[in-house]
Amino acid sequence: MARRAPLSGARTAVVTGASSGIGAAAARLLAADGWRVVVVGRDPARTRAVAAEVGGEPEVADFARLDDVRALASRLRDRHPRIEVLANNAGGVFGRPRTTADGNETTLQVNHLAPFLLTALLRGPLVAGRATVVATSSAAARMYGVLDLADLDNARRHSADKAYGDSKLAQILTTRELQRRLGPAGVSAVAFHPGVLATRLTRGSTSRMRVAYRTPLRWLVMGRPSAGGAELARLATGTPGVDWEPGEYHERGVAVRDSPQAFDDDLAVALWEASADRVGLSGADRF
Repeated sequence: MARRAPLSGARTAVVTGASSGIGAAAARLLAADGWRVVVVGRDPARTRAVAAEVGGEPEVADFARLDDVRALASRLRDRHPRIEVLANNAGGVFGRPRTTADGNETTLQVNHLAPFLLTALLRGPLVAGRATVVATSSAAARMYGVLDLADLDNARRHSADKAYGDSKLAQILTTRELQRRLGPAGVSAVAFHPGVLATRLTRGSTSRMRVAYRTPLRWLVMGRPSAGGAELARLATGTPGVDWEPGEYHERGVAVRDSPQAFDDDLAVALWEASADRVGLSGADRF
């Protein structure tokens, strides 16, 4: 795996959803490679345990609360004027439709709006670090995702699978638009499908996917979280334009274009603006 040239001092990687599964696996690999890792998770005990294991910094934030995201971004900006990697890995498959205190459907907020807000609020450190921004998306984007900007919350026809697919489709679109907006400033963005892995993804979900994730035989038919963590770390530490294509969605290490909506540039712009409205971005933060 190609590596970037070492920077003066430790390089900083912020990994969300790092208290278990793919994020924890990636945090371990990055720390072993000499990175300063900020371990972001919702569960305080697990987050602190992983941070202690990798010698990183624990940060607790619940993405179902946008105020948590704003506070997290503020702390990160104060401590890290340069961030070389932001891994937007936190997310999940949820159950029946629920609305957060911010007024958004939970899946949409946790999987898309919260990482969108975090990325926007960290623009300064990301540009300073010529960062790579990695989004953990999913093949569910093409299996279940059909975005309707007039009904992002899926109020008219909600299912756990569609809400998840839509949120992962939104991540791919946001990756493309982030690349268009910040690519000229040296930021590189990429989205990827980590594979079908035996993680905690569907806990508390009514999704049809929960059957596979909860079977006692899942370890025989699913990959290990370490495989997804290795791919996240590969993208995070690789050279954009050499090891992977910026602005693209990758599966098994290859750029994939098999969902027409995911590569609709007009939709990407419209979703960006709609998302900025949803999370209350204004002025320069909308960039």
